[in-house]
Amino acid sequence: MRIRIVDAFTDRPFAGNPAGVLLLDDVFPEDDWLQNVAMEVNHAETAFAHRLPEGGEADWALRWFTPVAEVAMCGHATLATAHVLHTTGAHEGPVRFTTRSGVLIATPAEDGSITLDFPTAPLTPAEIPAGVAEALGAEPVAAFDTGPNVGDLLLELANEKAVLGLAPDHKSLGAYSSRGIIATARADDPSRGYDFVSRCFFPNVGIDEDPVTGSAHTALAPHWSARLGRDDLTGLQASRRTGLVRTGLRGERTLLTGRAVTVIDGELHA
Repeated sequence: MRIRIVDAFTDRPFAGNPAGVLLLDDVFPEDDWLQNVAMEVNHAETAFAHRLPEGGEADWALRWFTPVAEVAMCGHATLATAHVLHTTGAHEGPVRFTTRSGVLIATPAEDGSITLDFPTAPLTPAEIPAGVAEALGAEPVAAFDTGPNVGDLLLELANEKAVLGLAPDHKSLGAYSSRGIIATARADDPSRGYDFVSRCFFPNVGIDEDPVTGSAHTALAPHWSARLGRDDLTGLQASRRTGLVRTGLRGERTLLTGRAVTVIDGELHA
């Protein structure tokens, strides 16, 4: 079976967020096998997809696993899967994935980028939890619940410097949401090519810091569009690998645009 490692939300290798991608010949195998493969790949997510019969609401079925758990939504591994489908000729044009988060569409552009059509996260203002500032290493100015699909607590910080300087207690952060924490702030200098900055910490699914998180941007897009007064923005996820995500708020849907690069193409023997 072919297995690929794809760097998503970047146009160069060894940046963005790596994802494993396996295109299956038939229906999904047992969950234990899927989880073991994801554990072996040991990236933030491994995506498994198989083709569906023609004439339905979707073209491919898609699931995502971290090294320790299946997740309800993953943007970068969806982008990586669409990249593999298009670059190998397995699918042409927009591809519809059926997932735990409904039908998600990935549309390629002539410039090589891919746009994902995801549900917008329903943001709900929340109290800043006691102790979260100590666990995060900075004092939030606002907190929001991001709903069941994303499952994070979004924390706005005072400025970009505060986000870049975070050195959190990852174990302690797990107490504040089902998946983890999105820390974000307005860009200090938008002329650098991004409007807001973020970092994402997901200890509850085995990821201390995620390099670039598409699903988090379904919450970041409405948050910053409301504050900045524009529907189309660019976010920098300031992990060590870094990555850019272009967001387009379209009401109940959010468009996430980025590029991807295949870094490894090999065989799985297990």
